[in-house]
Amino acid sequence: MLTILGFIMIATFLVLIMMKKMTPMGALVLIPALFCVLVGKGAHLGDYVIKGVGDLAPTAAMLMFAIIYFGVMIDVGLFDPIVRLILRFCKADPMRVVVGTAVLAAIVSLDGDGSTTFMITVSAMVPLYRRLKMSLVVMTGVAAMANGVMNTLPWGGPTARAAAALKLDASDIFVPMIPALACGLVFVFALAYGLGLRERKRLGTLTLEEVTADPETVLVGAGSGTGRGAKGRTGKKATGGAGGGTDAEAPETHGAAEGDAEEHQTLDPNRATLRPKLYWFNAALTIALLTMMIREDLPIPVLFLLGAAIALTVNFPSVADQKARVAAHSENVVNVAGMVFAAAVFTGVLTGTGMVEHMARWLVDGVPDGMGPHMGLVTGVLSIPLTYFMSNDGFYFGIVPILAEAGAAHGVEPVEIARASLVGQALHMSSPLVPAVYVLVGMAKVEFGDHTRFVVKWAALTSLVVLGAGLLFGII
Repeated sequence: MLTILGFIMIATFLVLIMMKKMTPMGALVLIPALFCVLVGKGAHLGDYVIKGVGDLAPTAAMLMFAIIYFGVMIDVGLFDPIVRLILRFCKADPMRVVVGTAVLAAIVSLDGDGSTTFMITVSAMVPLYRRLKMSLVVMTGVAAMANGVMNTLPWGGPTARAAAALKLDASDIFVPMIPALACGLVFVFALAYGLGLRERKRLGTLTLEEVTADPETVLVGAGSGTGRGAKGRTGKKATGGAGGGTDAEAPETHGAAEGDAEEHQTLDPNRATLRPKLYWFNAALTIALLTMMIREDLPIPVLFLLGAAIALTVNFPSVADQKARVAAHSENVVNVAGMVFAAAVFTGVLTGTGMVEHMARWLVDGVPDGMGPHMGLVTGVLSIPLTYFMSNDGFYFGIVPILAEAGAAHGVEPVEIARASLVGQALHMSSPLVPAVYVLVGMAKVEFGDHTRFVVKWAALTSLVVLGAGLLFGII
């Protein structure tokens, strides 16, 4: 019964948010509360929620101060050089813009933090997408998939969890998987190229001479409604989804107000918050911060708290300026922290009632005995839905050891199970249980349901490509 109710609860949540009948925050709180009562454990709801909040509180704190830290770094111009390079490549061609999104997200993902990746990618690309009237779900989908593949870096989380759960060396898991993961990343770039061609066909190509000469002009006042329009655009007017698809595939601006100039001047090359004289200090501070994260010298929330305090104090000595910078990023902080604590209700009920354990064991027990020698393949396939419906902690510490034990009985090495468990990360990064995805859709002002409808099929296909490459190369 718990298995069935668990699947029904998840399905109800996804259907309601994709049909826009509820907001993600409301659905994350009310649906699990209802099902907690249905399974007869309503009296324990408070305990489950407090436990969930306690488990996710460090994540919420990390995201809050990470948003402030990297928001300040974006404000002062730390990432402008790489953004200029990407924008120079993109020019005003929708195909290049989508490919540039994938490349930028993949590069920034090297820091191992999804929230950072999404903040930088969205800040850099949203003005261009809105100026060219491109689909923002294409941007969020491509960024999430690129980050999902790169999330398998040893310091990104999943690989470290798999190594800890099975008592293996992270390098023994990750290094042999590099060819398969590279195939997944190449597939994301190819997919970005295809989606970009669809956007180009739908919108045409902007032919403003000044944009071609200096792509930064796209960012100045983008979205303000007062800049020069796309009078040089060629091609058909948008009449629906990208390439004739559904509204979910090309929902245009998703409620972005034309007068929302402040948001889109984030990367204005002449903005008042630039601190060129402090560029190398900020670069050194960021490198030191990321190095300490990788070395685990201090807990990540503490590192970002200290980093945010230092960045604000050095770059903006005036208290008024510091308050202004915090206020400028407060909307993202509140939205993301709220989503994290709402997700704590969902995960707390799933775990506390035992639904997630029953669901996982039902899936594992459903594996035919004849598939025992192929537990690597089974693990790879199961990782796709399980990492979407579960947290990484729940999957790697709760399910992967069970799969490894089943594989060991048939001579399958634990390291093979660990490698296969990484397959589903491309889809995992769009899971409603991943706090970073709310940074992505929140900053882009994209409905979570629209993002989900668009990305799930492509992200699942990306994961299957990684799995197929792993089998082809004999890694899994």
